[in-house]
Amino acid sequence: MKKFNIRKVLDGLKEQASSSASSGQSCTQENNLMQETLQSENFQLCKTVRHGFPYQPSSMAHDPVQKILAIGTQSGALRLFGRPGVECYCQHESGAAVISLQFLINEGALVSALADDSVHLWNLRQKRPAILHSLKFNRERITFVHLPFQSKWLYIGTEKGNIHIVNVESFTLSGYVIMWNKAIELSSKAHPGPVVHISDNPMDEGKLIIGYESGIVVLWDLKSKKADYRYTYDEAIHSVAWHHEGKQFICSHSDGTLTIWNIKGQGKPFQTITPHGKQPKDGKKPEPCKPILKVEYKTTRLGDPFMILSGGLSYDTVGRRPCLTVMHGKSTAVLEMDYPIVDFLTLCETPYPNDFQEPYAVVVLLEKDLVVIDLAQNGYPIFENPYPLTIHESPVTCCEYYADCPVDLIPALYSVGSRQKRQGYSKKEWPISGGNWGLGTQSYPEIIITGHADGTVKFWDASAIMLQVLYKLKTAKVFEKSRNNKEEKQNTEIVDEDPFAIQIMAWCPESRMLCVAGVSANLIIYRFSKQEITTEVVQLLEVRLQYEVNDMESPPEGGGGGDRGGGGDRDLPTPGAASPSPQTTGPPTHPSTSSNSSDGVRDNVPCLKYAPCTTTGSHTVLTIHTHSLSATKWALGKHHLATHPQAIQLGRELPLLFLSLSFSPSPSLSVCRVRSTPLKQSPGYQVELVVQLVWVSGEPPQQITSLALNSSYGLIVFGNSNGLAVVDYLQKTVLLNLGTVELYGSNDPYQRQPRSPRKTRQPSGGLCDINEGSASEDRCKSPTSVLALNHQQFYNGSGGRGAKMSRKLSLPTELKPDLVLLSVCPPRGANPLDHRDNSFSRSRSSSVTSIDKEAREAITSFHFCETFARKGDSTITPCLYVGTSLGTVLAVALNLPPAGEQRLLQPVIVLPSGTLGRLKGSILRMAFLDNTGTFLPPAFELWYEPNAVGADSEERDKARKRRPVSVSPSTSQELQESQYAVVCSEKQAKVIALPSQNCIFKHSITETSFVLRADVVQMNIGNCVACFCANGHIMTLSLPGLRPLLDVNYLPLTDMRIARTFCFTNLGQAMYLTSPTEIQRITYSQETCENLQEMLGELFTPVETPEAPNRGFFKGLFGGGATSLDREELFGETQAGKASRGLAQHIPGPQGLEGMKGAASGVVADLARARIALDERGQKLGELDERTAAMLASADSFGKHAHDMMLKCKDKKWYQF
Repeated sequence: MKKFNIRKVLDGLKEQASSSASSGQSCTQENNLMQETLQSENFQLCKTVRHGFPYQPSSMAHDPVQKILAIGTQSGALRLFGRPGVECYCQHESGAAVISLQFLINEGALVSALADDSVHLWNLRQKRPAILHSLKFNRERITFVHLPFQSKWLYIGTEKGNIHIVNVESFTLSGYVIMWNKAIELSSKAHPGPVVHISDNPMDEGKLIIGYESGIVVLWDLKSKKADYRYTYDEAIHSVAWHHEGKQFICSHSDGTLTIWNIKGQGKPFQTITPHGKQPKDGKKPEPCKPILKVEYKTTRLGDPFMILSGGLSYDTVGRRPCLTVMHGKSTAVLEMDYPIVDFLTLCETPYPNDFQEPYAVVVLLEKDLVVIDLAQNGYPIFENPYPLTIHESPVTCCEYYADCPVDLIPALYSVGSRQKRQGYSKKEWPISGGNWGLGTQSYPEIIITGHADGTVKFWDASAIMLQVLYKLKTAKVFEKSRNNKEEKQNTEIVDEDPFAIQIMAWCPESRMLCVAGVSANLIIYRFSKQEITTEVVQLLEVRLQYEVNDMESPPEGGGGGDRGGGGDRDLPTPGAASPSPQTTGPPTHPSTSSNSSDGVRDNVPCLKYAPCTTTGSHTVLTIHTHSLSATKWALGKHHLATHPQAIQLGRELPLLFLSLSFSPSPSLSVCRVRSTPLKQSPGYQVELVVQLVWVSGEPPQQITSLALNSSYGLIVFGNSNGLAVVDYLQKTVLLNLGTVELYGSNDPYQRQPRSPRKTRQPSGGLCDINEGSASEDRCKSPTSVLALNHQQFYNGSGGRGAKMSRKLSLPTELKPDLVLLSVCPPRGANPLDHRDNSFSRSRSSSVTSIDKEAREAITSFHFCETFARKGDSTITPCLYVGTSLGTVLAVALNLPPAGEQRLLQPVIVLPSGTLGRLKGSILRMAFLDNTGTFLPPAFELWYEPNAVGADSEERDKARKRRPVSVSPSTSQELQESQYAVVCSEKQAKVIALPSQNCIFKHSITETSFVLRADVVQMNIGNCVACFCANGHIMTLSLPGLRPLLDVNYLPLTDMRIARTFCFTNLGQAMYLTSPTEIQRITYSQETCENLQEMLGELFTPVETPEAPNRGFFKGLFGGGATSLDREELFGETQAGKASRGLAQHIPGPQGLEGMKGAASGVVADLARARIALDERGQKLGELDERTAAMLASADSFGKHAHDMMLKCKDKKWYQF
């Protein structure tokens, strides 16, 4: 028996301890290399500004002197608009709908009445308006609010028919109350209904007109406290308007009629008008029309009055759009609107109601738009709206936010976008022009890009907390228009309403290259040009990206690729005439979608229109495939899934659900294809290439989950739940098309095996004749295409026996036949898994493992970089790093030919290089730092004019031959641990040293939730990781130490829209879509928060109130002018007494944070001034003291001299002087 030697064991323990100590010292040295400059004091979270159209508007008001517009919404929000660029957002805490708004004209204040029977007074004299006072009614419901011009007494009508009066200065109720039973006839026993209108007589402030819903109008005398006249009509009243002389008023009714009344003729209306009713020949009453919801009566000094109304259309106009009717003299103009009318206001030259109003515009608030009509020009043209209110023109499906863009980018986009503007707008300036711009301190350009459901992409200038549309791109122009839409809807049960919806976007600001991915599994690559061109044929590249696995096992203990026995070669057909069609085809000379694939007639069919569902009896079967993706990427998935009638309600922690419309083929299926006719492309973004995923084995392609573009390499890469594909858009070829499993090689921790090829399906007809007149065999042939069969032996890291795999690679169609075959496996000795930290053992939860067994591993993120492709490399090379839904980071090496002509002729070699590490959850973001902690952005190419001619073409050629801009370190310098990879997943963040691939820092971001969006952002003095979690927390982590710097519970995830659109960007900026129509921008930078007060615009500016109209000599002599009323005496506590205590509750306003800041700054300023005054006073007192001392010294000297003189002359006689 061999003797046990304890000394060897002790020696081994000593060696391990020494090795761990040396590793700790190396880690300390790495920490010392990079000094973290960001601290928690550099971060603070606050909202900056909200852009877009107010969601679900409910009311509107206008200040004619300050020229400010206010809009209230059903969610209690308040939006204020001044001149372009001056906007403000406020929110009532209760969230109740805003039913009425009233400006204190030219006073810098606003009164809002809510559906919860509360009234609030807002102070608009500060940049962040705040509530000064609130009044909550307890017994009655508020229905109408009126505030006369230059009055501090607010009339409030209620559902019971009573009218209460509130002092807006103190927000206290007056004891003066107009009860409904005193206003109507004493003999009437019926309740008149809620108060729908209150206004005072323009010529007599002591006369108040009250409109009740039942059709009763009362002229109330405030002094005598009784009704002077009562006017009764059979139909319900919706609104009332005065003539400026105060002798007539007009009412709108529920039967579509207008009644004009003389104030002294209370029997019948002076005139009855049915604007849209048909007048019967027999003199009978016209047929009833729809209610006229509002009417305004405005007079002019030199012409006929304007009568403007909404509603009142005939009932037989079914399907007609909402209209605004303008009656001027004998002409009647009916202006159709795109959306229902919520409210409208007439803008007039004077704020005084007793003068000729001289209307010049009408502001129409629609459900989803704001329209301003010019009344002074013939045809009533509309003003061009300068506000960013068209964000929701088509539903937003995705967003991207870029800060610190090239300075010439915004002017370039604006120059091409200005040519897209519509014609026919009013030539006058925008009439809402109040407020002043803020003094912005941010000088860097910012751009927001929004993708929409109709396939449009909009570029917005977001610099200096403003938002202005720059350019609009319509991607649907690339495809042919469907001709049989009606037939499709009849023959299919589910039709994708938005087949061109944008799902993901990738943009390079420096080169201006753009790539968009649609929900129909297509990609379009655009190049920016300032010249117009006509493309004869839109180049199309079809890609088959389908990969299936038979089974999947949990990774073995210790991670790494263990010995897998029994893995034989895959039997693939040899290349030849009988081989299946290649996986990719080059750009055809004409669009074609048919195929000779043995998988069936649906192969190679672009998925731009979906087939109908399969039906079983009366039930529609919707096939849903679950993949182990988080809700993050579901948000980037089918945007209209949640709005579909058969939508599936998703839980927050559920894996991603992709809508896989794998339905039975339909003979009537019409597939939208890339257009075959010439495409005229205006200056701006022009199509470079279209990539289309096609059907494989009778199944539609999976939606694209990730996308990246690199202008320096001329490559785009995209992935889905099946795998990834790398496309060279310069040579129009596919470089790599692999399933996710094949990226691992033999190191797959799940030991997944490819599924055997499906048996040949019998053609079922319906799609075989899509490409009319062209042989399906011809489209698959390419004169230079090569099919390569590469049998490669895979080995694991321990050198054991590995499984053999055979893979058919599709080489670029432009390559020569004698090119070497590409290897898709890592070298034999390479084992990229870090057993020390990155091992993936069976200790994972059983729930996750069970999901993994049933799911594909989807591609969730990409990152182009110049770094080390493998562990232990000594030189950096262009690389592509790939992140998956199972938390794996894989490297792909790129071998690029030299720039210039060789780049267009020689192939790009793509070689998978193994894994970098593994994290918990899906990989969301990857980035790289140098050894000083500086962020290393991907290499890029500077923009050049692609369609240049003559001398410009020479500049273009020079630009093509320039070396791409790269910020990676030079290969000649020492590269030992010269880079650090930052990887962030849904659960973790790691910093990995390269090329050793040692994890030097690791941080668990969340255990109970998951990260929705993560980015590595550059601040002014350093870099950090910014994260937004599903539980509403926004966090920042330092780099490289991953220390928590900020953790704020900001916004709980109540809507998947937020998850889909949340974006971080550099310099501490972020944004998200807070409603279907609004973008909310926030900042997490302390510096921006401190400067925000200066950046915001001012709503209130000191303006003199216009002079009151001149009464004239005869009106003043005979009393024909307006009479005033001392409301203070009438409504004050002295005469009216105190109001009932239980009627309403007064709530002092919190003044808001802005008010507190303003007050604090005011106190500080007062103290500073007082201190300066005290200093000045003390200085003056000091000078006085000095002068007094000097005078005392002078007096003492004078006294001394006088005493000496007296002693000298004391004994002298008079004659001696």
